[in-house]
Amino acid sequence: MSFKMAQISLVSRHREVYEPCDDSFALVDALLADRNNLLEHHPTLCMEVGCGSGYIITSLALMLGQKAAGVHYIATDVNPHAVRVTNETLEAHGVHAELLATDIASGLEMRLAGLVDIMVVNPPYVPTPEDEVGREGIASAWAGGENGRRVIDKILPIADTLLSDKGWLYMVMLTANNPSEICLQMREKGYAARIVIQRSTEEESLHVIKFWREFNTQSRSKELMTANKTVPARVMQESPVSQFPKSDIFSHGS
Repeated sequence: MSFKMAQISLVSRHREVYEPCDDSFALVDALLADRNNLLEHHPTLCMEVGCGSGYIITSLALMLGQKAAGVHYIATDVNPHAVRVTNETLEAHGVHAELLATDIASGLEMRLAGLVDIMVVNPPYVPTPEDEVGREGIASAWAGGENGRRVIDKILPIADTLLSDKGWLYMVMLTANNPSEICLQMREKGYAARIVIQRSTEEESLHVIKFWREFNTQSRSKELMTANKTVPARVMQESPVSQFPKSDIFSHGS
């Protein structure tokens, strides 16, 4: 693929920081599949919640590149080691983002409310005992509590606050997280959704789901026309909404 993404060889590492894995690659592949739409969206503020190694926010900055000049990037992580590693990954690729060690977006709500045009999240989604959620170090990258939803359910209302009227949210989920229920909850808040990529590994079934505000019909119609021309058939085949019950909650738009 000709589009740029972060080189694994240049991603910094630390034993307490989650390294790029299948879920990271799926999210970056989803962004690449949606790249033309992202460029036509003309974002001014892009944010990653839970930046880990920095692979995803770096890849997003690289794929938008000079064609999206003037974009400001912000990334947060509750793990201070992850913030340092992300900074090293960004520097190795010659791109910049504002980095903050904080829980999701704590302390940023007033500053960023209604301003984030693109938010990307690879959350802690693994079903675990509740007492594992929020532990220090690398465990914070995957421990999701019951049904893997503890952190996801905290992130979604914050995303609703931070996203702009034209804001898009890309989030990784497992089938075990009950994505159809999440999409119904977001629909009640006025969001449509579609699966950008669905990918099965030996251990899990991953979905990258994109959310956007339903009233943004003009953008949705325009993007659908672009998507039909630009999204590879392989990606479309890997993204059947029929995999979820109640698949009518997914839009065929944005």
